[in-house]
Amino acid sequence: MLIGYARVSTHDQNLDLQQDSLYAAGCEKIFVDELSGAKAARPGLQQAMDSLREGDVLVVWRLDRLGRSLRNLLELVEKLKERKVGFRSLQESMDTSTSGGNLIFQVFGALAEFERNIIRDRTNAGLAAARARGRTGGRPKKLDEQQRELVIRLYKERIPVPEILKTVKISKGTLYKYVREETVEPVLTGN
Repeated sequence: MLIGYARVSTHDQNLDLQQDSLYAAGCEKIFVDELSGAKAARPGLQQAMDSLREGDVLVVWRLDRLGRSLRNLLELVEKLKERKVGFRSLQESMDTSTSGGNLIFQVFGALAEFERNIIRDRTNAGLAAARARGRTGGRPKKLDEQQRELVIRLYKERIPVPEILKTVKISKGTLYKYVREETVEPVLTGN
């Protein structure tokens, strides 16, 4: 059985073109979503997935109607494959129930993995280059060294925490972070 899935991003858009194409392709049931593909929870897609049985084929008008990203698309098609369900995209003329369509999809998967590896390698190389230049990344410290020493000294002198926060204009979390970094045992003041 051919099961269709159609999606538009907003309620202003029209599903007619997709639904007409899916019916023309032979779909007996069509499930729809009217929400952004970026949303992880798509009730229409979940209903379509729940209705699929071994030997069925999930049909979409275009690849971007199904997956939020290439990675997401590949994961969904892999789930279908595990359930012995085919996948067909009408606009791209792709059908994983054929050996040629399956090959194309496996090439997509290999390209997506290659892209992820390149991004990871570039990121790691950039971080290593930054570290070699003395940059560690992350958010800059709120206080300079003198201000930090003042905060620690005030804390050790048991100045009430709200007074310290008001004077130096930092949050309680920042204060306790500096205190922990100095390995001073926190003093509980009830504030």
